[in-house]
Amino acid sequence: MKYKTNLTLRRLLITIAGISLLLGACSKPTSTTPTLDPGVIQTRAVATFSIGLTQTALVQPTATYTVTPSPSPTATNTPTASPTLAQVVLPTSSCYVLTFMTDVTIPDNTKMTPGQVFTKTWRVKNSGTCDWEEGFQVKNVSGSTMSGKSYTLPKAVEPGKQVDISIEMTAPANAGAYTGNWRMATDSGSFFGDSFYVLILVGDSTTPTATKASPSQAPSQTPSETTAPTNTPEP
Repeated sequence: MKYKTNLTLRRLLITIAGISLLLGACSKPTSTTPTLDPGVIQTRAVATFSIGLTQTALVQPTATYTVTPSPSPTATNTPTASPTLAQVVLPTSSCYVLTFMTDVTIPDNTKMTPGQVFTKTWRVKNSGTCDWEEGFQVKNVSGSTMSGKSYTLPKAVEPGKQVDISIEMTAPANAGAYTGNWRMATDSGSFFGDSFYVLILVGDSTTPTATKASPSQAPSQTPSETTAPTNTPEP
């Protein structure tokens, strides 16, 4: 009796198991939603953002800048005229007066070779009422200096006395006519009296082209003293 009961129980269990398998085979599979890792999501988001930036840069036009170099300034050599000394001239009522007497050496239009060294000497007279003090200077006021330096009086010159002014010069290297105008000045730099000049012809030049001082600045080199006429015996 006990054996029949166990057999019946086994058959029941087998039948239940078979039904369960049959139901499992007939049922539709259920889809499950996978769970994504947060790190994977972040990586995908960054990649998507980068692709968007690249596409935007490709779509937008690229600005082009053209740099035009500025032209370099061109140096211009402008010939410089010989400077003219600004003159402070004493009034005619001053006691300082100079009168040109004569050219002692190098008369006007003396011919020179280029670079020739020479000494120009003028004779002048103190026609005023005051001494020319030691230290007064004869300076170039216009024209070419011809490398001449200012002459300084070595001692005082009394009124009525004459003195020779000698200045060493050098003829210019280029052919032409050259003039240099000179004048006496006090120790304070004020000019007075006649101005006097040197006029030479260098090389093949035959016609003087240099300009002398204007009459207002340089009275002509004519002695102020007059010479008595010479009596010519009648034949």
